[in-house]
Amino acid sequence: MRALANLRQEMRDGEGRIQDRKTRECWAYKARGTFSETFPTHEAALAAAKVAAGEQRVPGETVGIEYETKDGVWHEELDPGSDRPQTSVEDEE
Repeated sequence: MRALANLRQEMRDGEGRIQDRKTRECWAYKARGTFSETFPTHEAALAAAKVAAGEQRVPGETVGIEYETKDGVWHEELDPGSDRPQTSVEDEE
């Protein structure tokens, strides 16, 4: 999990115009380039990031997976569920 980020959200319509002048400050964590849901405080986002990082390390069941690569080719693999990543949480604050 990467560092926590302070986000500023603005409500916009389908054409990108601001609908509401109110903005909301919130926090989120980022994993593999994707932001999590938002949290009202830094502490809540940090706690959620730690939970998510811990869950990534838990072994799972052996399952068959299918996925499509960018070139449109489908692949099938057997995932043993024991190949779990090393995770950590980096907090910039």
